[in-house]
Amino acid sequence: MPRFAANLSMLFTELDFMDRFAAAADAGFSGVEYLFPYDFDPQEIRARLNANQLTQVLFNLPAGDWAQGERGIACHPERVEEFRAGVDQAIAYAKILGNTQVNCLAGIRPPGVASATLERTLVDNLKYAAERLQAAGITLLMEMINTRDIPDFYLSTTAQALAIRERVGSANLYLQYDLYHMQIMEGDLARTLAEQRAVIRHVQLADNPGRHEPGTGEINYRFLFEHLDRIGYQGWVGCEYKPATTTTAGLGWLKTHNAH
Repeated sequence: MPRFAANLSMLFTELDFMDRFAAAADAGFSGVEYLFPYDFDPQEIRARLNANQLTQVLFNLPAGDWAQGERGIACHPERVEEFRAGVDQAIAYAKILGNTQVNCLAGIRPPGVASATLERTLVDNLKYAAERLQAAGITLLMEMINTRDIPDFYLSTTAQALAIRERVGSANLYLQYDLYHMQIMEGDLARTLAEQRAVIRHVQLADNPGRHEPGTGEINYRFLFEHLDRIGYQGWVGCEYKPATTTTAGLGWLKTHNAH
């Protein structure tokens, strides 16, 4: 049975961030993830994890000015120093919080920059981050995101990510596979999960359309959860969805799955 992590950036948002840890534990989650921890004291987060017996599963490298619409800076040639400083910041947080993987968001294509320059920048940044993180015992992930929700996001398909990974050439770079984003971009979820199981180290979920909880859309999550078991997936599944009503009211899918 997959292990589910509550994404605290999207679930239990009626509560203050620090109160979401207890809510996740009370709802039956054993792990948590979220977009970023950097606005909070890592020791305070660590205390909430310990108090609720939760595993810190994942967060992202610093990704620019999120409130102003930035969605990562790893492909931005003018932001390399900022990216590298963010790697160090992520390592400092991960050492306290205990997670052994962080995710890199490539970012939205900056206007007027050649595709070859964007790719070279991303590859060089991933090489740097993979090496720094490996020295700290942390795995680097990169995520493909659909270009309907985030137009012009640079990394948007599995094939592109695999090509980037080959260019980086690091044994410490893997894929974060978000089922919602990849259903929109390419479908064929079960086959891709099976074929790329060796390079997929984290899975995230939401149904489509709407990005709500499993069972509200077209994705056959009961089949996919069983499929993850069949193919031997050992990682976490992050629940990065927008509850259709409230988080608690929409958790029937989790209770049904845990009862099997």
